[in-house]
Amino acid sequence: MNRRISGAVLACLLLATGCTAETSADSPDSRPTTAHRSVPTTRPPRGDASARAGAEAAYRKWGLKPLAAPPAPPATKPAGGPAAGGRVPVISEIPTKQKIVFLTFDDGAEKDPKFVTMMRELKIPFTMFLTDSAIRTDYGYFKKLQRLGDGVQNHTLTHPNLRTLGAAAQKQEICGQQKKLKDQYGTTPRLFRPPYGNWNENTRAAVAACGIETIVLWRESMQISNMQYQRGDKKLHPGDIVLAHFRGPSELKGTTMTEMTANLLRHIQEQGFTVARLEDYL
Repeated sequence: MNRRISGAVLACLLLATGCTAETSADSPDSRPTTAHRSVPTTRPPRGDASARAGAEAAYRKWGLKPLAAPPAPPATKPAGGPAAGGRVPVISEIPTKQKIVFLTFDDGAEKDPKFVTMMRELKIPFTMFLTDSAIRTDYGYFKKLQRLGDGVQNHTLTHPNLRTLGAAAQKQEICGQQKKLKDQYGTTPRLFRPPYGNWNENTRAAVAACGIETIVLWRESMQISNMQYQRGDKKLHPGDIVLAHFRGPSELKGTTMTEMTANLLRHIQEQGFTVARLEDYL
């Protein structure tokens, strides 16, 4: 990696427990032509017995049972867009009563080829929030995931704590990554996730100036084998956004990224949920 992430960021990346969301200090893809296309469902049509058997075999390979197919995307997206006063909205969940959640993977430090295989075979939709200093050693790895229909979104150039930066520096981190991702992946990100979940009104202004529509936080974060919940009931809720990271055995105490993801999918299924594509709802 030509540019090293700052000490504070590296510490965050190396923690198996993940970054912790905080609220604002100032207030409480595939190819370019398919940026808003739905990915295939996680299960084939009921009438196709052969395809259904193939899906079950794919899940068995990874020690899982097939997830239910997600519902069709809504005709009108229920979240995102300008908030009151024209400010960029900040969300942690999607308003829905359906038992769906949304998977997001941050940073890009780990580039496990088995994870690409897993996502290709299971057809699980997810969104990538990428940091240039973490991905620049192998932009091509994330293109493989993008070709599967997984969204490429903005997570800054160098993963700083944005609250420690002034307005101009925040804008450079965010707009600079917009350009990097557009140049590498052919699409301009619509979504932004602030490192550590830390943002302020300068962040919101920079995001708007950089042409981004929504700031995306999260409700749960995946650790090694367990999920960390923000709510006291320690349960998934319809529309929750789930955070995970591109991390490997050195950060996950010997667990691989594919094993962590399998654990994540088990938690989702055990609670009666399935996975939908975030960009279909924002």
